Amino acid sequence: MSKPCIICVAITGSLPRKEDNPAVPITVEEQIESTQEAFEAGASICHTHVRNDDQTPTADPEKFARLMEGLKTHCPGMIIQLSTGGRTGAGKTRGGMLALRPDMASLSVGSNNFPTRVYENPPDLVDWLAAEMRKHEVTPEVEAFDLSHILQAIRMHGEGALFGRLYVQFVMGVKNAMPADRDVFDFYVRMMRERAPEAEWCAAGIGANQIVVNEWAIAAGGHTRTGLEDNVRLDRDTLAPSNAALVQRAAALCETYERPVASPAQAREILG
Repeated sequence: MSKPCIICVAITGSLPRKEDNPAVPITVEEQIESTQEAFEAGASICHTHVRNDDQTPTADPEKFARLMEGLKTHCPGMIIQLSTGGRTGAGKTRGGMLALRPDMASLSVGSNNFPTRVYENPPDLVDWLAAEMRKHEVTPEVEAFDLSHILQAIRMHGEGALFGRLYVQFVMGVKNAMPADRDVFDFYVRMMRERAPEAEWCAAGIGANQIVVNEWAIAAGGHTRTGLEDNVRLDRDTLAPSNAALVQRAAALCETYERPVASPAQAREILG
């Protein structure tokens, strides 16, 4: 059998709202239910954000704690990954939930442009977040919005600044950042294979690019991310009915390319 493909489901994010798609899970209870459906469809990592009652993003550790408790109960073995993203808070508040000791947490190692703002990740904050992850034995998923972020992640891991096995996710299709460009994707893959051959990598596409980048990653032997955080539609005219539906779409691509969908146990083994 070929290498199992890890499917990560990004269930909520900081931006999509019920007005965009009623299936976007906002409350902790909705997120647990939506993740369980995605877990049963084949997702072995859950990338999580939490929201306030008015749907605005927050980094509230108490909400993350309740979400983690529910996911451990209803999705046994699933890898829980908490977001330290910059839309949910400023400065060290972004890492306030790391003391909960999730399996993984997202880590952006450099700044870049977003559609209407600069996504700021200053070096001192990056170093602090990485140190907190090491202290609490949390494996980072490095979210790379640019080539420099991939090279920075490889450097940081080589210097011992990142806990665990290196895992880099290419994020493609964010407006004003790196587009979903096949030549760039192929170069990213080559950089990982040549400069960090023991590492694992994943790829995510935003909006209509989601299914495109899913296929590139699966076909190239990497892992992939899907979910309502990145894309609320199945196509231009059809809203995605659930996170599970997007996971099922990625799982179907795995079947096309003769790659088994990784179980939670397999995903844990692959990621160390």
